[in-house]
Amino acid sequence: MAGTSSPEAVKKLLENMQGDLRSLSLECRKKFPPVKEAAESGIIKVKTIAARNSDILAALKENSSEVVQPFLMGCGTKEPKITQLCLAAIQRLMSHEVVSEAAAGNIINMLWQLMENSLEELKLLQTVLVLLTTNTVVHDEALSKAIVLCFRLHFTKDNITNNTAAATVRQVVTVVFERVVAEDERYKDTIDQPITVQGNSNRRSVSTLKPCAKDAYMLFQDLCQLVNADAPYWLVGMTEMTRTFGLELLESVLNDFPQVFLQHQEFSFLLKERVCPLVIKLFSPNIKFRQGSSTSSSPAPVEKPYFPICMRLLRVVSVLIKQFYSLLVTECEIFLSLLVKFLDADKPQWLRAVAVESIHRLCVQPQLLRSFCQSYDMKQHSTKVFRDIVNALGSFIQSLFLVPSTGNTSVTPNQTGSNASGNTGAAQTNPGVLGMGGGATVLPAFEYRGTWIPILNVTVQGSAKATYLEMLDKVEPPTIPEGYAMSVAFHCLLDLVRGITTMIEGELGEAETVSQTSTETTSLPAQSSEQQDLQSVSDQSEKELVSRAVWEEMVNACWCGLLAALSLLLDASTDEAATENILKAELTMAALCGKLGLVTSRDAFITAICKGSLPPHYALTVLNSTTAALSSKSYSIQGQNVQMISPSSESHQQVVAVGQPLALQPQGTVMLTSKNIQCMRTLLNLAHCHGAVLGTSWQLVLATLQHLVWILGLKPGVGGALKPGRAAEGPSTVLTTAVMTDLPVISNILSRLFESSQYLDDVSLHHLINALCSLSLEAMDMAYGNNKEPSLFAVAKLLETGLVNMHRIEILWRPLTGHLLEVCQHPNSRMREWGAEALTSLIKAGLTFSHDPPLSQNQRLQLLLLNPLKELSNISHPDIRIKQLECVLQILQSQGDSLGPGWPLVLGVMGAIRSDQGESLIRTAFQCLQLVVTDFLPTMPCTCLQIVVEVAGSFGLHNQELNISLTSIGLLWNISDYFFQRGEIIEKELNKEEAVLQKQAEEKGVMLNRPFHPAPPFDCLWLCLYAKLGELCVDPRPAVRKSAGQTLFSTIGAHGTLLQHSTWHTVIWKVLFHLLDRVREASTTADKEKIESGGGNILIHHSRDTAEKQWAETWVLTLAGVARIFNTRRYLLQPLGDFSQAWDVLLDHIQSAALSKNNEVSLAALKSFQEILQIVSPARDSEKPETPPAINVSVPVVVGTTTATSLGRSFMRTDSIGERIGRYNGSEPPVITDEIEDLNLWWAAWNSWYRIGSESTRPPITCDKLTFIPSQPFLTALIQIFPALYQHIKTGFSMDDLQKLGVILHGAVSVPISSDASPFILPSYTEAVLTSLQEAVLTALDVLQKAICVGSESMQIMYPAIFDQLLAFVEFSCKPPQYGQLETKHIANAKYNQIQLFAPAEWVALNYVPFAERSLEVVVDLYQKTACHKAVVTEKVLQNIIKTLRIPLSLKYSCPSESTWKLAVSALLKVLSIGLPVARQHASSGKFDSMWPELANTFEDFLFTKSTPPDNLSIQEFQKNESIDVEVVQLISTEILPYANFIPKDFVGQIMTMLNKGSIHSQSSSFTEAEIDIRMREEFSKVCFETLLQFSFSNKVTTPQEGYISRMALSVLLKRSQDVLHRYIEDERLSGKCPLPRQQVTEIIFVLKAVSTLIDSLKKTQPENVDANTWAQVIALYPTLVECITCSSSEVCSALKEALVPFKDFMHPPAPKFCY
Repeated sequence: MAGTSSPEAVKKLLENMQGDLRSLSLECRKKFPPVKEAAESGIIKVKTIAARNSDILAALKENSSEVVQPFLMGCGTKEPKITQLCLAAIQRLMSHEVVSEAAAGNIINMLWQLMENSLEELKLLQTVLVLLTTNTVVHDEALSKAIVLCFRLHFTKDNITNNTAAATVRQVVTVVFERVVAEDERYKDTIDQPITVQGNSNRRSVSTLKPCAKDAYMLFQDLCQLVNADAPYWLVGMTEMTRTFGLELLESVLNDFPQVFLQHQEFSFLLKERVCPLVIKLFSPNIKFRQGSSTSSSPAPVEKPYFPICMRLLRVVSVLIKQFYSLLVTECEIFLSLLVKFLDADKPQWLRAVAVESIHRLCVQPQLLRSFCQSYDMKQHSTKVFRDIVNALGSFIQSLFLVPSTGNTSVTPNQTGSNASGNTGAAQTNPGVLGMGGGATVLPAFEYRGTWIPILNVTVQGSAKATYLEMLDKVEPPTIPEGYAMSVAFHCLLDLVRGITTMIEGELGEAETVSQTSTETTSLPAQSSEQQDLQSVSDQSEKELVSRAVWEEMVNACWCGLLAALSLLLDASTDEAATENILKAELTMAALCGKLGLVTSRDAFITAICKGSLPPHYALTVLNSTTAALSSKSYSIQGQNVQMISPSSESHQQVVAVGQPLALQPQGTVMLTSKNIQCMRTLLNLAHCHGAVLGTSWQLVLATLQHLVWILGLKPGVGGALKPGRAAEGPSTVLTTAVMTDLPVISNILSRLFESSQYLDDVSLHHLINALCSLSLEAMDMAYGNNKEPSLFAVAKLLETGLVNMHRIEILWRPLTGHLLEVCQHPNSRMREWGAEALTSLIKAGLTFSHDPPLSQNQRLQLLLLNPLKELSNISHPDIRIKQLECVLQILQSQGDSLGPGWPLVLGVMGAIRSDQGESLIRTAFQCLQLVVTDFLPTMPCTCLQIVVEVAGSFGLHNQELNISLTSIGLLWNISDYFFQRGEIIEKELNKEEAVLQKQAEEKGVMLNRPFHPAPPFDCLWLCLYAKLGELCVDPRPAVRKSAGQTLFSTIGAHGTLLQHSTWHTVIWKVLFHLLDRVREASTTADKEKIESGGGNILIHHSRDTAEKQWAETWVLTLAGVARIFNTRRYLLQPLGDFSQAWDVLLDHIQSAALSKNNEVSLAALKSFQEILQIVSPARDSEKPETPPAINVSVPVVVGTTTATSLGRSFMRTDSIGERIGRYNGSEPPVITDEIEDLNLWWAAWNSWYRIGSESTRPPITCDKLTFIPSQPFLTALIQIFPALYQHIKTGFSMDDLQKLGVILHGAVSVPISSDASPFILPSYTEAVLTSLQEAVLTALDVLQKAICVGSESMQIMYPAIFDQLLAFVEFSCKPPQYGQLETKHIANAKYNQIQLFAPAEWVALNYVPFAERSLEVVVDLYQKTACHKAVVTEKVLQNIIKTLRIPLSLKYSCPSESTWKLAVSALLKVLSIGLPVARQHASSGKFDSMWPELANTFEDFLFTKSTPPDNLSIQEFQKNESIDVEVVQLISTEILPYANFIPKDFVGQIMTMLNKGSIHSQSSSFTEAEIDIRMREEFSKVCFETLLQFSFSNKVTTPQEGYISRMALSVLLKRSQDVLHRYIEDERLSGKCPLPRQQVTEIIFVLKAVSTLIDSLKKTQPENVDANTWAQVIALYPTLVECITCSSSEVCSALKEALVPFKDFMHPPAPKFCY
């Protein structure tokens, strides 16, 4: 009160007081002198007080009775003006608090008098108010008197006074209680011992109360008395009182000062003892009353409810419940039960309305509701008050729909709305549509089965602003507008839900925070909300357990009623906002139930929203099937005793979409309304915001969403987001523009819903995944057996969920991918496709996501992510595999560098493709592989390289696409190149890995198991590569075999040097020989059927038109490759322990190939044989190079025609060859095997060669068209091998071997050629050309004889055998060899037949003439060199030669070729020129005895041949031939006859006889002149004659032998001359005039000349040397000569003259010495 106690204020007060007193004095001057006096004395008093006291106000208060007295006296005058002045002055004093208790009492008494006199009533009230409010001096009776005064004034007739008094009473009552509050505040520090209040009858026993409290107690007690119509104890003087006013006062006190009642037991006692009974008593008419039991006009036996009292009672009850619930638990139970009863349908509408308003007031106080629940619902034998309230609200709402409104009908403008027949037409006329300016605005309303109830805007959310509870001025019950009660009840529900959920969630949040801090401190793992009740960490958690029990009870108590009511309202709502509120309430409840883990109730609310989302009647089937599918948990709410109302069939909602239901057998279409869409959005919202608590209800939510999405025609797009499908996809889907604009939003929310799954805890996430999986399983079941479009919702959403939860993908990967893998196996292609799409997208996303730790450090996760990709390989559907491979391709392109341990899986996927899986699949897989080989080999762990090799190999074996197989072989080559380039790095890494594996194996006590163990790991890699290529080398397709073979041998050739030495053993035995075995087997069993075409329109060359021929090529390639390796890597292979076995095996292969019945293979085998024979033998010790061999060893050219063509190339790569070889045995070069072993190898080769030769050249036993005859090139190659081979084995080559060789050579030459090959081998008969085979045979013999020539003595005994062989060949010129029983067309008798190359015979014998002739030349050459050789002499070689030559010589013109006998003659001449001297030399030994007769016969056969010259022989030719005969005679004359004494006589005799025969023209007379003319061999005869002549005498006869020859020769000569002359004479005589033939003339001339010569010779000879007989023969000629004189020829005459002249010597008498 600083304002009234400041000096200025005090001064002013004093002035005012004095002024007031003066005014009073003036006014009362005339009429009331006592008052005047009192006033004046008062002025003096005041002045005195002011002058004497420093604290003027206190002094004034002390003396206030005196100070106030004048004014009281003034009031007593009852003069209005004076009274007003006095009251004003008194009020001024009061306001300055200068009135004492006594003074106050006086004032009140004065006011009471004024009141009784009805004077200045308003001023009175004002004064009382000022008095009571400014200080607390008025107590007890004074106070009660003041209050009564106000009450009395309230009941005056004046309305203003009445109202003012009422206000004053209210204020005064408030002031009384405020004093108590202030008093308590003052005394709060002094704690009184509470005295228990006895509930005795003396209600004034309030001695324990302080003054203010006591006053309040008395006042309150009397108010109760008054309301109860009892006399007051304290408020003495009350004359009148109304219940309504009393109730209002009670309510205001209870409402404004609850702490007074709560702090003071006396007051609490009043509440219990007085107020509650009073209220219950006053309620009784309302309880008993039943509307309609009696009419309002008749006297009511039951007191009718009275609105003003009833309404005020409800207000009081509301306050009691709100403020004193804790004190009045039992009483409140009664009140609440009453409230619930007031909602009954048989209560008046206004009563129900105010009851609903009261309940609304409770509903906005969640803590209070919580208390109800704790106090009643949770107690065993108590009423379930909270549940009843909620259920009552539900029933109330239902009753409003089911019972038509009985409110004042005047309020309802049109009754048809409430009694609508249910058809839409009637409903259209309902009062909800108000015509407004021509337009129609739809009022928000609920409509259910024809009952239409508008929704009024009754209150603000969260506050219970009552309408009828505030109508304190109404006496009559108000008319309740239609829809009011419904609206309030609706808000009750909403506020109830909002309040409960806000409260519980708030407390839950706090509890969680607390539990989290406690868990953190105790380092327990954080647990989900559903598990937190397990944590008894502290008292806090116990408290939480209690709270949780309350929360659960609250929810359990209210959910059924709420759900029933909300479901009904949702169904009836026609207003979007109302629908939104209902849905929000259902959503909040569902979320709350979820948080508390109340599954049944949660699912019930969710079911309700779900049903709302779907079209009517549709919902039931879907959700019921969902329920059935999850029979383990009951989702139905039928178990609760709640009346569920089925949805109304007719809907006044706007239809926004028409679509196809998602069912096995869709029946027509279904319609979605805007409300369905709204519900759907709520559902989405629920799932989005409260996914963490949905648990198993995800099933319901997702099932519903799936159906909605289906009906709306949303289809999954990239990443699983749903987009509006094209119209084509759902022909029966019709969407309005309204929903079309909504669809993207819905689609977006749907996506966001699944995006938000990243914020769910792990357990919730699993629930979501499980729900999606089971939904997907249903969709899969539905899609079985038909090719309809399946529902892809679940799959798409699984994908979305996976994508957003990548940061913790591990926890959901297995269930997620496990299910998607099942989807991928589904028969419905669309379903499959999406399963694969989802799975591959997830894998790709998983690999690209930046995990923590990154994948490179988390191998387990990487393998986990890649594993499903591998699992896809078990699915046979090609579309899935294509997706799988496309995924692999994309992974490679984006992640290839960082796959690390994932490589085996990725490669496994490529490798899992089988041949039967279609071309495109294989092509895609192969594309992946190509990418790997070209780009990623360096980035992958070396341990995976083997897998790459295997995969590449498997593509080679695929038979779908040849190009792929061929390209894959190319890849294998690239891989091998890569191995080679990065060998050292790979080797290091593999060795490291090997060590780890070895250690693990040892720890486990098992053997390390890998292919090709124990070879080093790097070598194993190579061996795997070789083995793969080896498999491809026996592929069914020739092109693949060829390519693989070439690659295999190239890579072994190019990169084999990297292998450890010991590994070569494996290469040879496990790779190469294994391959050879397989190829040999395949080739020998291959089909001989002709292949028409090579696939498509490709024509096949005839050389490849059977499988057998194609395999032949492979065999060729393989054998050649192996041989080449043996050749080039000999320095590596030979040191291996079992080289000789390997050599034998190789030879065996060569042999079997060479003997195969295929020209190509057999020929190639020989080429391989040639190749391995061209290996250089190791250097001898004396010349061993420092470096390992085979680096710089010069290769000697093999003697003969086959030189080492391919041996000039270096065997090694030029890089660090020394190091490479050094690597095998430390620094030592490889051990070089000794020569003995080497020799064994060559002998093995010789044996193989012999077997091949003898087998292949042996004639067939039977002959038919299919007989296999080796080809010429084969035989040629075979024979050509011998010289090279011989170089190595010559030291041990024996006669046996030579004979074996001879058999083969003979056999080879004897083989005929096929008629179709002959034109190429035999150009024409006339050309004397050797075939290459014949050349080779001769070369072989040449090599042999040259070797023998320089060889040891022991070797030279082979000469005769060689001669035999050659002579056998010489014989071929006349009689070609037979080849078994084979019928051949001889190329013979060219004289008579022109050769026919394509003779009917299959086989053509060769033209052996050139060969035989060449052989003959060789024989001659050889003989020239070896004639004197012992073996040659001993073995009668010369005789054999002559014997052989005799054949062509005797045939002469009958020889197949004319050149043969000519050559034979020249050969004979040459041989004899050398051989005869040798024969003479050895004459005594008798070694040549048998030769002479042979020679004589040969001369005979030749010179006097039985064959006739051909008819077409020209004169020149004849003369040439004659000159040959002459040469022979000359040989006889030079080489034989001169040495007659060394020659057997018989032989000489034979020769002489021959000469004689030759010297006479002994043609038979049968020839015609012309023939004789030609065939007379003049020259020959002449030479014979001359020879006879020459040997007829000899000047130097040194031996009897020579004399014998001369005598014989003379005798023969003379006899012959005689014969010729006789014949001539005879013929001359006979011929008459005709001249004789020219030859005969010539012959006679020659004889005549010979006679003259002979006589000359005889004359010159020593007489003793001439036999008398000879002379006699000479002289005997004379007469014959004389007879010739008659001849007519002048030439004969001149010759005759010369012949006769010498006879003159015989004319003179002989000398006596002639006489004997």
